[in-house]
Amino acid sequence: MNRAPLKRSKILHMALMGASDPSGEAEASEEKPFLLRALQIALVVSLYWVTSISMVFLNKYLLDSPSLQLNTPIFVTFYQCLVTTLLCKGLSTLAACCPGAVDFPTLRLDLRVARSILPLSVVFIGMITFNNLCLKYVGVAFYNVGRSLTTVFNVLLSYLLLKQTTSFYALLTCSIIIGGFWLGVDQEEAEGTLSWTGTLFGVLASLCVSLNAIYTKKVLPAVDGSIWRLTFYNNVNACVLFLPLLLLLGELQALCHFAQLGSAHFWGMMTLGGLFGFAIGYVTGLQIKFTSPLTHNVSGTAKACAQTVLAVLYYEETKSFLWWTSNMMVLGGSSAYTWVRGWEMKKVQEDPSSKEDEKSSMGV
Repeated sequence: MNRAPLKRSKILHMALMGASDPSGEAEASEEKPFLLRALQIALVVSLYWVTSISMVFLNKYLLDSPSLQLNTPIFVTFYQCLVTTLLCKGLSTLAACCPGAVDFPTLRLDLRVARSILPLSVVFIGMITFNNLCLKYVGVAFYNVGRSLTTVFNVLLSYLLLKQTTSFYALLTCSIIIGGFWLGVDQEEAEGTLSWTGTLFGVLASLCVSLNAIYTKKVLPAVDGSIWRLTFYNNVNACVLFLPLLLLLGELQALCHFAQLGSAHFWGMMTLGGLFGFAIGYVTGLQIKFTSPLTHNVSGTAKACAQTVLAVLYYEETKSFLWWTSNMMVLGGSSAYTWVRGWEMKKVQEDPSSKEDEKSSMGV
């Protein structure tokens, strides 16, 4: 049986809507032996974990390393966008030269498309900038708690912008996340390690992540549903919009006085950060393709837990019982929300009439 390849636009739709591709999964399970499929899933999940965790630790080094002493977070973010843009264009050119060897869409810069995507690009810039600024001011161990309100903003914005209600059980999981967030902030303050600036950037990053998901669905038709075209245009727009910020904030001048500006090690680390930024989008889609959106969310939660433990060990930090409790509340609430939404989606698919019940259920 021949199986049509799963398009990246379909992958994004599945990721945003929380719906899996049951027919594709059934076909794949029939075609491949269980052991081979289990090995593929393990390799893909491991690749996602390694890429994501490595990117966070590397960005922390670039943004807040005492040995590097580079205080140009906007330039770091700009350079990562530039690397992603060049990689997209390079792979597109390679695909055109070697049609059978590389599967990548043709990329041509269309100013009309770039303008139509501009609102999303502004949100995208906010998302990646606030993420990096949060990481600059807070520790890697607190990073996940600091940006943990994405799910809460998803629920709030879905109601405010899309008029979609949320069930009581989903709201209950959101309250657990909020409780974990506030407990984490309280414990960081008690330990004298709290950065209100970093925490604010984390909240803004969470808001932008939610807005990014909503606006992505709106602008995908402008790029023919292609994730890579959208990535290309977002990063091109970001590179252009970052330039005046670099001038206004004086980061170009600070960069000129940077002691390691001519260091091959510095530029190697910067480029590696850009490569990880490009790769995370690919491995995320790959993980969803080989598992499901629900499994991807569970894997992301488990990865966040592992990342927190690694950060505490690597930086030789000592955390209180209540601090760990706050992390477990955030991770547990996020996992519970994923499970509740998956269960509700499955119930709606099995019984379409229950969709009306869901809309009339207690919610925001």
